[in-house]
Amino acid sequence: MPERDYDPTYDVGFGKPPKHSRFQKGRSGNPKGRPRGRRSLATEFERALHEKVVINENGTRKTVTKFAAAMKQLVNKAASGDLAAVRHLTAMATAWDGDPGPDSPTKQLPAADLKVMRGVLKRLEAKTNGEDDADH
Repeated sequence: MPERDYDPTYDVGFGKPPKHSRFQKGRSGNPKGRPRGRRSLATEFERALHEKVVINENGTRKTVTKFAAAMKQLVNKAASGDLAAVRHLTAMATAWDGDPGPDSPTKQLPAADLKVMRGVLKRLEAKTNGEDDADH
């Protein structure tokens, strides 16, 4: 061991490795790191649908997502009389049925969830009014 690294006041033991064997500054103790996880099929599908493509519409070039381009093609094929496209479009329309989607604040909660939310609100109001919760 070099003379300059030796310090008689430094105790070597559990949690105190010798100075010469510590991690060097600027160098990771795990250089390869944790390997990245695999993406799920749903994630890859969503990522592919959100990729941008350039389309020609009425002589002008537009950049839209692949999902929007696919929907335009489906509607155009259905409008031109393609029965398979009409079936797909009507199936999608009945499945959608005006549902605003999961992120919409106007989406109605199921009755059980609504009952739970009302109970939570009732308890919160009771706490803010200084009342004790007698149910628990």
